Amino acid sequence: MTPAAVTPVAGTGSRADVAAAERVVVKIGSSSLTGADGLLDVDALHRLVDVLAARRAEGKQVVLVTSGAIAAGVGPLGLTGRPKDLATAQAAASVGQGLLVARYAQAFGAHGLRVGQVLLTVEDTVRRGHYRNAQRTLETLLDLGVVPIVNENDTVATHEIRFGDNDRLAALVSHLVRADGMVLLTDVDGLYDAPPSQPGAHRIREVRSPADLEGVEVTGRGSSVGTGGMITKLDAVRIASASGVAAVLARSDQVAAALAGEDVGTFFAITGKRSSRRRLWIGYAARSQGRLVLDAGAVRAVQGGRASLLPAGVVSVEGEFDTGDVVDLVSEEGRVVARGIVAFDAAELPQLLGRSTHELRADLGEGYDRELVHRDDLVLVRGRRSAS
Repeated sequence: MTPAAVTPVAGTGSRADVAAAERVVVKIGSSSLTGADGLLDVDALHRLVDVLAARRAEGKQVVLVTSGAIAAGVGPLGLTGRPKDLATAQAAASVGQGLLVARYAQAFGAHGLRVGQVLLTVEDTVRRGHYRNAQRTLETLLDLGVVPIVNENDTVATHEIRFGDNDRLAALVSHLVRADGMVLLTDVDGLYDAPPSQPGAHRIREVRSPADLEGVEVTGRGSSVGTGGMITKLDAVRIASASGVAAVLARSDQVAAALAGEDVGTFFAITGKRSSRRRLWIGYAARSQGRLVLDAGAVRAVQGGRASLLPAGVVSVEGEFDTGDVVDLVSEEGRVVARGIVAFDAAELPQLLGRSTHELRADLGEGYDRELVHRDDLVLVRGRRSAS
């Protein structure tokens, strides 16, 4: 059954909350599951499964988001490294996914546990019907005592519509299943205030607000066999913590300690309340179809959290979209402040911009004096820049 919903308080929470979580999502990356030769490290996989099985033995639920399908297919195909072209990467994923899940099934089976494979594409989160189906499947697997093994469906994903890494997928799944905690496992022991190889760099023990990340230097590239770097992990924990899920970023061999609430890795406190799946879909899962550029006054009004977006506060429109599409609301400097469901087609908007609802009603009639984005269809988004 879905854990009882608790409304968290922003900036609160501790590692103990992750330890006590009734339902936790654990994500592990390719670099933690493969050796330097690109082959699947079966011993590393078994060590992870032993920890997760122990968690299940305590009566807790676990969802595993795993990378590694492409990396697992590298060796069997005789490749020298991760494929750089999409077709070969998809072929490697096709070969590796079966091997990866078979190994997980064997490892969990040794503990008397069953696994269920769930392959997702970005379309499963941007289309509402697919989104609800994914949620129902995951809930049913958990209710049946199965450990869901979630991965991006690399065999059919394209450069244009793929998640790009499983960190963001883990954050979306955490909200999808109403998890109480999320643990991201990587090849470094947490977030540092500078590149870990740099002398004097220190591990950041906890992050309680976006302000704690100001001035932190991170890199965008991950390992040679993975697609995600620290930037993607920070994006993922922002999604999770902003939607009421406490998170820990730790090294893969620290998974037991992280789940036990010990002082390892970096803990990310909750920064926002748990919202509806619909609001998460608007804020993070749906594909943006365009941009509305806001003046400074509109940015302040939107960030206040109670105002709808009116035509008077928009200075320009970018992209082609229809009524009901999701668009980014950005400042004139290009910073995304919110996302929302727009109430007009892109072609209709130029004649409305910068004008008051009174003027629009007088010149164009009723129906043109409504909000561009109603506050019920608007979700604040922090720490992201929009693609121009």
